[in-house]
Amino acid sequence: MRIATHTVSESIVRQIQQLGAQQAKYQNQVATGLRISQPEDDPAAVGRVLNLESEQRQVVQFQGNANRALNLTKASYSGLQAIKKISDRATEIGTLGGGAISTASAQAYASELDQLIEQSVQVGNSRFGNDYLYAGTAVSTAPFVATRGADGKITSVAYLGNSDRAAIPLSENTTLTVATDGPTNQGIGDFLNQLVALRDALNVNSPADVATAQGALVVTEDLLVSSIAEHGGVQTRIETAQAQLTDRTLSLKSLVSDETEADLPSTIVKLNQTQTAYQAALQSAANIMKVSLLDYLR
Repeated sequence: MRIATHTVSESIVRQIQQLGAQQAKYQNQVATGLRISQPEDDPAAVGRVLNLESEQRQVVQFQGNANRALNLTKASYSGLQAIKKISDRATEIGTLGGGAISTASAQAYASELDQLIEQSVQVGNSRFGNDYLYAGTAVSTAPFVATRGADGKITSVAYLGNSDRAAIPLSENTTLTVATDGPTNQGIGDFLNQLVALRDALNVNSPADVATAQGALVVTEDLLVSSIAEHGGVQTRIETAQAQLTDRTLSLKSLVSDETEADLPSTIVKLNQTQTAYQAALQSAANIMKVSLLDYLR
């Protein structure tokens, strides 16, 4: 069987080109440390990597949600503790003012309560970013609105928020409500009005009314303690979720690396083998191309 000289030449050129392409591929892998630089390098692996990267983006969003949820619940927790301290002092004043004291002493306690009322309204209208903390989902409007008398002192407080709670997703299957619930928010409003009632009772030095207002404060304090405890539990859940998301991020990163990173020792061996084959092909091509028709006629 006779094979045309140009057919042999084309075959040699194709072989050299293939070896050159392989050599360039392995050189790139060694230089970058990546096994995949183009989709055609491993279409199946590229598909898996795209899915993994999509999951990574979801996890990043969940991590952002968890960070916001933790900061939000910490801010809310801090405000509740501040109100609890005010409640402790108000209860103490109620105990002191419920006995046989002078009118001047009772009014002094009432003056202190004026300041505690102002402080409580300020805490009740605390914000996290631009959102009010204790307004339910009506976060753009101050939840506690005070009515003032002619002397500028607060005479009553109305709650204008709602009882809804926003849910924050921490994973594909887990959402968490981190804000205070409706009863707690309304309880803060009741607490503010109970402070007003205690102050008014002290202003007229009425032990019976002082005792009534103090009893109401104790009930509200139990609600505050319950909400503070709930926030502590929520913080623990969020921190656990953050740890799980961190572990998940590391696992996804490892899976992507397994798909895309080159096995350098193996790749270097393949590169050396390809370079040797490439040089041998060039040498063989040079020897074969020297043969011409005159060589056969001699």
